[in-house]
Amino acid sequence: MSFKTPSLLPGEVDSLRKRSVAESTENCCDPEHHQRFTRLQIQPERLFVGPHHPDVGALATPSPDGSVHHFCQFTPKCLLAVSRGAHGNSPPRHGEEGWHDGTSRTTIRVDNEVEAHREANNYKFGFRKWKGNVTEKPIEDRSDIDKELHTDLSIVKNTEVPVVTVGNIVYVFLFGWWVSLTYLLICPVMFLTVFGVPYGKVCLKLAWYIIWPFGKSIQRACRLVDLSAVKPTNCDIVPQEHDDKDLVGDKDCAPLLVSSPLPVEIPAPTRPPRKTTKHWCRVGTFLWLLLGYPVLAVVHCLAFVLSWLPVFTIPIAKMNSRILTTVLLMAPEDIEIHSLDKKDVCQTRVVLYCYQAFNVYYYKYTVQGINIFALNLLPLVFVTVIAGYADREHEYFSTETMFTIAITSIIPLSYYIGMGIASISAQSNFAVGAVVNATFGSITEMTFYITALLRGHRAGSNCYEEIVKSALAGTLIGCILFIPGICMTIGGIKHSEQRFNSRSAGVSSALLFISIGGVFAPTLFSKTFGNLVCENCSSTPGNSTVPFTCKDCHYDTTTADPHLILSHIEPLVYTISVLLPVSYLIGLIFTLKTHAHIYDIHVSDGHGHACQNSHPVVHWSRWRALAVLIFATVLMASCADLCTVNIEPILSHSSVSQYFIGVTVLAMVPELPEIVNGIQFALQNNISLSLEVGSCIAVQVCMIQIPLLVLFNAFYDVGFVLVFSDIHLWASIFSVILVNYIFMDGKCDYFQGTALVAVYFIVLAVYFFAPSPRSC
Repeated sequence: MSFKTPSLLPGEVDSLRKRSVAESTENCCDPEHHQRFTRLQIQPERLFVGPHHPDVGALATPSPDGSVHHFCQFTPKCLLAVSRGAHGNSPPRHGEEGWHDGTSRTTIRVDNEVEAHREANNYKFGFRKWKGNVTEKPIEDRSDIDKELHTDLSIVKNTEVPVVTVGNIVYVFLFGWWVSLTYLLICPVMFLTVFGVPYGKVCLKLAWYIIWPFGKSIQRACRLVDLSAVKPTNCDIVPQEHDDKDLVGDKDCAPLLVSSPLPVEIPAPTRPPRKTTKHWCRVGTFLWLLLGYPVLAVVHCLAFVLSWLPVFTIPIAKMNSRILTTVLLMAPEDIEIHSLDKKDVCQTRVVLYCYQAFNVYYYKYTVQGINIFALNLLPLVFVTVIAGYADREHEYFSTETMFTIAITSIIPLSYYIGMGIASISAQSNFAVGAVVNATFGSITEMTFYITALLRGHRAGSNCYEEIVKSALAGTLIGCILFIPGICMTIGGIKHSEQRFNSRSAGVSSALLFISIGGVFAPTLFSKTFGNLVCENCSSTPGNSTVPFTCKDCHYDTTTADPHLILSHIEPLVYTISVLLPVSYLIGLIFTLKTHAHIYDIHVSDGHGHACQNSHPVVHWSRWRALAVLIFATVLMASCADLCTVNIEPILSHSSVSQYFIGVTVLAMVPELPEIVNGIQFALQNNISLSLEVGSCIAVQVCMIQIPLLVLFNAFYDVGFVLVFSDIHLWASIFSVILVNYIFMDGKCDYFQGTALVAVYFIVLAVYFFAPSPRSC
């Protein structure tokens, strides 16, 4: 066989090499060449992944000044395109200076188109921020830590890891001794049955294995031919005829030593088929399934539950599950236990291998995309609903216990609602995503507020109204101070200084000022034109010249002057309830349509090539996510009702101020998933989204939730008046002013975050020592 190759002179070869290097350097390293590509803008209308074009360098990318906004971005990571139709209502850009002014470029790496939609939705105003993936990531693309978390304990690690650790020693005292003792107790029972002697031996071996399983492997026995007895040969087949030229070309297949010109064929030893055992038909197997296996199943299930719930001991749970479902159902003669020192460990025969009992990274563990903590708290939700409505007389659970588990059950339900919203929004267009975020985005808080107002209306008590107002104010203060502060602190410890988009933060700050001004305008109006009511007024007897001494003076608009409420405050409240949603809609149009360029987002793949996974495996389909949203909303309403039922004794007999209970427990517990998302964004040096998490919730509370409560009160009068106490008024105004001062320079560190957290705890201290509301 011959090949023809083109002949090049030495000079031509050198010239070709220099030209290739020059072109690659010019295309890859020239900043002017790089600036010819327009930044990718995340637009709400359409986001799609462009195909991998062979000649991407020839793509012409129009500038943002073009009338038809159709542009794309190519990087060595990914080729994504964002299309805006010519019918868009956005005005033309004001040159490149306006394009770059006040923006900071953010690069995001995604795996597929659905994840690109999810990341784009995180930067859209009014959309719920979600950190977790909504699609299944291929195992080969995951990190080494993630691969280890999702292993089934059937792979022997090649690296040498220590097995004598503190966690493994703790395992012996917490789990190993009593599970091993159970095997030792069953062992003589199986020996007494005579037919179960093989299983008695297995129990004895597993007893010593379970008390210290680390560094040992359980393997499936298989009888293989000892390949070391067969002498290796340099060549299995000596070719019959070889041309000299071909022989020279096929040096790898040529024999090193030929003792005879005759062809010699040496057959390689073949692996004999493994004999299948019929242990299911034995008497000993029936005795094992009757006497031994049920007891061990109970023990392993108990060990599984006890080790699964703490999360960090999930390796122990996996080991118990593997033993119960695989090892104990194998034929006794097939079970072999080997030490890590054996050199002939066959990877295909390993059934179980465990080297650690604790792993701190299991907080990242997910099951079908669901975080392990949310999954472990799901049974608590069903226990709360069943016990709450079955034990109304509190024979088994006290009111304090029921309130605690009911308020804790809101945490996983809030997580499932957030994941359902993110899943639907990532798989749908902008309109569907906006509707889902508007309807279900505030469902957690609205469910609690409405059930509390209804409970107070039926009981004829205004205390529930004050609790709802305290929860509203606590959510505002927590989202303005605590969420940005804790994200800045934790993110600043890992990254010395973090920068964010000051232009987008300015938009959020302006909306916060509008929100606070609108919500507390009726309160300021009532203090200006309301009646000052004082209690415990006294004077000196017989001396009319001495003024009265009054205590506890306040502006009362509920009983002192009903005419003021009906003729002035209620129309003002209705007017504000219309203007606030209109302002929210204008903010949507501004950030998503006309001025979307202030969010300069660059989305790229993490594999060094274009995004080609156009059909990813999603964790939740749209219909499944919708079903989860509906079901979680129903459970949320039940848990909120149980909270309001069981909070009454706490409010009446607690020594802690009702203000403090409202602004802490009722306000911040439902927001724990959002706090975790914000912290994860900050740890990845994406402080912009961390700040948007708190601002988005605060704006939605003022511009969506409060107008909805006013609308609900208009159709079903529960006595809700949008007039807050002085402590809520001044704490909220001070918080907004402080956080806007922090956001001015577009950068933050852990000192600024610590300052916000410190101020938040100072405000909580004021609420803690404040007297309870008069209506309580």
